[in-house]
Amino acid sequence: MPRAISFPPEVDTGPHRLAPDSNMLQSKAGRRRRSSSIIYQEPAESIEHTSDQAALPNLNANWVNAKGAWTIHFVLIIALKIFYDIIPGVSQETSWTLTNISYMFGSFIMFHWVRGIPFEFNAGAYDNLNMWEQIDNGDQYTPTKKFLLCVPICLFLLSTHYTHYDLTYFTINFLATLGVVIPKLPFSHRLRIGLFSDIPEE
Repeated sequence: MPRAISFPPEVDTGPHRLAPDSNMLQSKAGRRRRSSSIIYQEPAESIEHTSDQAALPNLNANWVNAKGAWTIHFVLIIALKIFYDIIPGVSQETSWTLTNISYMFGSFIMFHWVRGIPFEFNAGAYDNLNMWEQIDNGDQYTPTKKFLLCVPICLFLLSTHYTHYDLTYFTINFLATLGVVIPKLPFSHRLRIGLFSDIPEE
């Protein structure tokens, strides 16, 4: 005679108890798979994050549209050029190359490497976005983003001209410029390289 199996009354084996937990585990597992990949796409924000982003102005990114924000780039480039010019033994070719590399490196760190904001009033709504992705709410080809894309290209052209199209200097300046221009293109939006990015927030 087959035996009947009974469960204690407090144990609920219905599917409605397992579905939410299994969905949550699948979601987290999917996120971990994306973060463990070399290249992965940052998913869109949840409704809660979107609401938090819209609640208050993003002081971390809105300053790029303020008066004088564009001028500071030219001031920094000129200051870097003067700094390298006054170093004894530095040629004009090397000075322009160092200026180009310094600006590209600083621009990459500021706009593409650091994620999140240094303020707490947005409840972590921007923790998975770098500054470039925060500017103008992520819209592409806005006037500010066009300007920020043109500056490194123009600096590269100047550096190439004043280094007299030397192949070594050209290669160095070209690679440095690519490292800043590529992350600004639309196909790189929310794109992460696992070797250079932290694991995204769960």
